[in-house]
Amino acid sequence: MYKNKSIISWAFYDWANSVFATVVIAGFFPIVFKSYWAANLTETQNTFWLGAGNAAASLIVVGLAPILGIIGDKYNIRKPLLLSFMLLGVITTSMFYFSGEGSWVLALSLYIIATVGFMAANIFYDALLVPVSKKSQIDKVSGLGYGMGYLGGGVALALCVALTQQPEIFGFNSTIDAVLVCFLLVAVWWFVFSVPLALWVKDTQDEKNKISDGVLPQTFKLFKMVFKDRQTRLFLFAYWVYIDGVDTIIRMAVDYGMALGFATSDLIQALLITQFVGFPAAILYGYIGNKVGVKNSLMAGIGIYALITWLGYSMKSADDFYVLAVLIGLVQGGVQAMSRSYFTRMIPQGQAAEYFGIYNMLGKSAAIIGPIMMGGVALITENHRYSILSVLLLFIIGAFVLSRVNVSDK
Repeated sequence: MYKNKSIISWAFYDWANSVFATVVIAGFFPIVFKSYWAANLTETQNTFWLGAGNAAASLIVVGLAPILGIIGDKYNIRKPLLLSFMLLGVITTSMFYFSGEGSWVLALSLYIIATVGFMAANIFYDALLVPVSKKSQIDKVSGLGYGMGYLGGGVALALCVALTQQPEIFGFNSTIDAVLVCFLLVAVWWFVFSVPLALWVKDTQDEKNKISDGVLPQTFKLFKMVFKDRQTRLFLFAYWVYIDGVDTIIRMAVDYGMALGFATSDLIQALLITQFVGFPAAILYGYIGNKVGVKNSLMAGIGIYALITWLGYSMKSADDFYVLAVLIGLVQGGVQAMSRSYFTRMIPQGQAAEYFGIYNMLGKSAAIIGPIMMGGVALITENHRYSILSVLLLFIIGAFVLSRVNVSDK
């Protein structure tokens, strides 16, 4: 597996694009948004608009995902579409550098577009997992991808932390100048490390299964086909609920820590811990899922997330935040990777992009509910601890529905 150029090149895209998820979504964007672009807004307004921006990006992808998946399969252009959306994300991320102080509307608009590029590209990245790996390898390859992502995101975040903690050493006049350069670094990193996938990943498709219907008729047919199967329907509903909890914690953790009064340096260090713990943990999770069963490994990961949410509600110090960072790193990539590989067992041959269009549509629509729920609870109660506690409900419901799914791990 590790000598297969196609597999390694595919996994390297996770190394490439995870820098956006880590440095931008989870790391510096919430901090710069609050302290530089939207410093004139109140704390609760900041939380609301950040949640609304994440929700808007997710809503756009929800509307596009099934249609994009069908187009990718029908015309066999999954890789070109991946690279096109990657370029959209790269270009708009680089434009953060030119957003001036107080221009929170512009910054948030760019963030929404860049996030759409990031998420839409992942529809086709997920779909390429099927042609690049054998069925017996799919859990391990999926885990490898997430593991590479955590390592790449961690290395890039460490570089950005070094730039921003002592900006004068690197010739910057202020910390904000260094952070804005980090956004340029993200764009370059994302583009350069996407090159192996562009060169060496082959997207093969069985011509016998090629779509003959038009895009809109096939869209209706796809929804009917996917949700007609009870096990697929149950799994997708469970995934829709529990991945909402996972994504909400990814997107809102830094905002939550800032609201509790933790120092920015503590929050960034916690992110680094999550990344570097997540690298070996995600790869190991692939082997565990292959041995004990994907569904069992998913249930265990969701259970740990429920514990994380409760501990997040009750934490009092930065040390508590570090403990949560370790726990998140142990299961975050594993839950994501095993969800993806478990779903591949439900996909008919030749329909990977279509099915992953539905998969990503549900995943991103879930990410609409979580941030808005968390932001809304904070706004109504004026207590950020209640906002994180509300996420616990998502893991409880998700685990219950997943327990009803009966799809072979083989």
